[in-house]
Amino acid sequence: MYSEALTPVWKRLSHRDYPFFLIAGPCVVESQSLLEEVAGRIREIGESLGIPCIFKASYRKANRSRLDSFTGIGDREGLEALRKVGVQFGLPTTTDIHADEEAALAAEYVDILQIPAFLCRQTSLLVAAADTGKVVNVKKGQFLSPEAMQFAVDKIRQSGNNQVLLTERGTTFGYQDLVVDFRGIPVMQQFAPVVLDVTHSLQQPNQASGVTGGRPALISTIAAAGIAAGVDGLFIETHPRPSEAKSDGANMLPLNQLEPLLQRLVRIRQAMKSTE
Repeated sequence: MYSEALTPVWKRLSHRDYPFFLIAGPCVVESQSLLEEVAGRIREIGESLGIPCIFKASYRKANRSRLDSFTGIGDREGLEALRKVGVQFGLPTTTDIHADEEAALAAEYVDILQIPAFLCRQTSLLVAAADTGKVVNVKKGQFLSPEAMQFAVDKIRQSGNNQVLLTERGTTFGYQDLVVDFRGIPVMQQFAPVVLDVTHSLQQPNQASGVTGGRPALISTIAAAGIAAGVDGLFIETHPRPSEAKSDGANMLPLNQLEPLLQRLVRIRQAMKSTE
């Protein structure tokens, strides 16, 4: 069992001397050059606005609608690309894991292990992630109440790891849509710091084409509402050319729109603090 020692990433997130923190990056590792392009810009924006940034990309996409969907450049290759970009730009990194044996492997390369929403109740996966000693970010299942996420947190903490984040990513609304219930944010904050996954909350899954749709025009609306609701952090997938992205292009934020969005969100958070 993991013997707790707080990681530098968790210490930084716990200080709360910032408006909010940001988890951002492309959906999947497509190439080293793409990661460098996005990570460099994220670091610049984060430093200018005083926002701690964590770079995100999936080293492998396991939950695909179609067999011919792009899944990655190779496990070791994708993880090594994440490690290189984290070192190069001085950013903590995160990626999702899907099976127990992936936890220890991914922990060799990244700082935060992300548990996908569909796997948030998978006990052995949560324990395997906890045992690495890394920060564990658990996405709330689209099928669960906010209150039910207490049990995911309990599994990790009872395994000896208190470094837990929870992420809201929308709730199933019919067959092909999601809705964010902002009442769930303060509920889950009773258990752990809460991140709002802005872009995945705007997915439109289960399309007849087998390619997930999205509503990126609402990214600013959902993000602003999340900041007003008091989230601790935001999760935004971003890509310089979403139309060319190999995964989730329909709901990613164009990279050139990230800075003006974050500037607006910082002003909202500052206005909230001024009235406290």
